[in-house]
Amino acid sequence: MSFENILIDIQEHIGLITINRPKKLNALNKATIEELHEAFKNLEEDPDVRVIIITGAGEKAFVAGADIAEFANFSVYEGSQLAAKGQELLFNLIENLSTPVIAAINGFALGGGLELAMACHFRVASDHARMGLPETSLGVIPGYGGTQRLPQLVGKGRAMEMILTAGMIGTEQALMSGLINHMVAQEQLIPFCEKIAGKIINNSPVAISSAIASINAGFGSNGYRKEIEAFGECFGTEDFKEGTTAFLEKRKADFPGE
Repeated sequence: MSFENILIDIQEHIGLITINRPKKLNALNKATIEELHEAFKNLEEDPDVRVIIITGAGEKAFVAGADIAEFANFSVYEGSQLAAKGQELLFNLIENLSTPVIAAINGFALGGGLELAMACHFRVASDHARMGLPETSLGVIPGYGGTQRLPQLVGKGRAMEMILTAGMIGTEQALMSGLINHMVAQEQLIPFCEKIAGKIINNSPVAISSAIASINAGFGSNGYRKEIEAFGECFGTEDFKEGTTAFLEKRKADFPGE
């Protein structure tokens, strides 16, 4: 498997995916999402791969959000399609993959990056990682499942606070709230994930696949469809235009509230 934006390494039944856009802090653009889709599908079909680990290149960022320049001028329809296609191609795909996926959060996991990590079956973070959903500071809402998966992981109140303040939290708070399963030193991140993967590999692949499907069944709802609609509607607001323009111009947004 050869890709432009990601790296794949398979060893001892573990498939390691590294998002390799360090100059862009591994931000998710359309091409990267499509490559990740193909990589996950290929790894799931490989009988030698029993666990998948996903991380980001370098020590600064897991994924520092989506590539905002790609969608700053989208219409309501295009915004809705962006969320719907992204959820179908990648985020829902990962959540429902029969092969366990571990997110190894090696730095900033913001916006789409945190949504990517939350779509994984569980998360391990380095002790200097920072996580958040800053979308409301851009005049939009999380559109890749963030409004649904974050409350499932940390509870409604904490999710409300994180999303409405658009703030970031550190690894210790993420650990206490249940957003991540483990916190480790940066140099131990991948080895620690591989150690957990080794324990999973010792168990029945059929039973693991059934367990994933059964656990996910308890969280099914129409919330993701509502998120897609609301995400798209944000693209028709003056607040969205101001928020994305301010971000790209590297200034503070002055939202008109309309």
